[in-house]
Amino acid sequence: MTAIKTKADAEALINQEGVEYVSVRFTDLIGVQQHFTVPASEFLKDAFDEGMPFDGSSVEGFQAINESDMKLVPDVETAYIDPFRKHKTLNVAFSIVDPLTDEPYSRDPRQV
Repeated sequence: MTAIKTKADAEALINQEGVEYVSVRFTDLIGVQQHFTVPASEFLKDAFDEGMPFDGSSVEGFQAINESDMKLVPDVETAYIDPFRKHKTLNVAFSIVDPLTDEPYSRDPRQV
């Protein structure tokens, strides 16, 4: 598989392989992998330019409800097509950043 380094690379792979979904993956404070799945078109539209917002209060050890807005940014070099999914799915690891400053989140295990 060709290495993915840019949005254009990801878009080319998604189109060439007929990828329908992207599994957005990140790790919580205690090392458990969390994920949610979005249509590939949403990933291409949002993930690279704006990041993927999520509620940090829903993840154990992250944020209180009053400061729960968080953002995920893709590390596209980790992308691979999941061979076990019924619908063609691209798995991508994401890093967590502060949505206001884009600074890496201190409780993101990928920052250690």
